[in-house]
Amino acid sequence: MTDTTETDRKRGSGARLVYDTLRDEILSLTLAPGETIDEAALADRLSMSRTPIREALVRLAADGLVSMLPNRSTIVAPIDFLNLPQFFDALTLMYRVTTRLAATNHTPADLEAIQARQTTFARAVVAGDSMAMIAANRDFHLTIAEAGGNAYYNQLFARLLDEGRRILLLYYYPSFESRLPHPYILEHEAIIAAVTARNIDECDRLARDHADQIVAQIQSLIAQDRRQHPPL
Repeated sequence: MTDTTETDRKRGSGARLVYDTLRDEILSLTLAPGETIDEAALADRLSMSRTPIREALVRLAADGLVSMLPNRSTIVAPIDFLNLPQFFDALTLMYRVTTRLAATNHTPADLEAIQARQTTFARAVVAGDSMAMIAANRDFHLTIAEAGGNAYYNQLFARLLDEGRRILLLYYYPSFESRLPHPYILEHEAIIAAVTARNIDECDRLARDHADQIVAQIQSLIAQDRRQHPPL
């Protein structure tokens, strides 16, 4: 009984290691969209059996980060550019809904956590570290969502933010400028103030405007990239 429990625990920690490793590599584009994940090579690299690797891949598939194909191979989930308008609509809605809920339901501890995320974000901007900035922006908004207290919204928003992180790395990363005061720092501070004041209408307006700015910037960068690299 004890041996079985210990084996399960080790397998669980192994699956967690694989999950964390692949998730970081997917979100940082170390593993490119559409790239095949070689289970055998991964097992060798992480020195573990295929069982925890498959468990991690199932979880990553549930997160929308990998696609498990009928031939039993697994690839990094492609970015669905054809459905970007629907993605942007869903992302904007979640910005608004979660920020409104945070204004209603936040606790003092939530505000401390949100401010800590903002500090991390601002430091990344000042340092000119666009990869860290994109990751910190995701964490900032998800922490606001967690203050709202709706686990279903949190799960959906995390998935949308992760997809947005990959898109931003593709297009925003090369053009990043760490100018100060950075508009996103100022917009975040305004959102924090509105959440703190429990001003639901102001939270809704600021979250909508913030999402619209991000969407417009991504759309502009994608259009610019297509002009520079037209399809053959």
